[in-house]
Amino acid sequence: MANIRKRGTDTTAIASRPINIDGKGVNGFMLDWYTSEPRGVVAKTQAQVLAEYFTSMLVLSASFKYKPSIGVSNYLYLIDGDWALSLIAPEQWSEERREGFVGTCVLQRDMTWTITPSERLAEQTEVSAAIARFYDAFAETLDSDLTLEEILPFYVGRAPYYQRLYASALSRSIRAAVTLGDQRSMRARDWRRALPRYDSALLLASGA
Repeated sequence: MANIRKRGTDTTAIASRPINIDGKGVNGFMLDWYTSEPRGVVAKTQAQVLAEYFTSMLVLSASFKYKPSIGVSNYLYLIDGDWALSLIAPEQWSEERREGFVGTCVLQRDMTWTITPSERLAEQTEVSAAIARFYDAFAETLDSDLTLEEILPFYVGRAPYYQRLYASALSRSIRAAVTLGDQRSMRARDWRRALPRYDSALLLASGA
């Protein structure tokens, strides 16, 4: 599996092994692990799983140095070709930054992310083109005979601490959802066949 970590559509390899503590005290790490445990996971359709997986991977490919909280609005931007997650709303930034606004992101209790996309994504802009490239790279990660669970980003070796923590939480959430939905035996390539063509409505589909 490749976590779709931007510049352009480059990918970095992911191994399925436990998260490193990264210098945090054991108690602090265990608290973070507990608070990032997926809660309220339910069985979902293939379309719902894929939409949430895609949206969440887009958010988690962004740079951020803070611990996101459930239910709090975060704002995703494309800045100089890189994704960035911020607590600063677009109206609080310059016009240049507002042009790179992707949408408002919210972490859900089940550790998936939803995005309310910017209205400008319906236009042909640098941002919409970058998301389309991201989508193509995401679709390529599903071109595998492994199961979806086997390619999930349980461990993102070169990502910063919070990205690794929440990528693992996302993986645990999706694993639980596909288990509840009796979808664990499906190959990733079969999941890919259910992936719709990209448009900004796919972001809205997450959390539906």
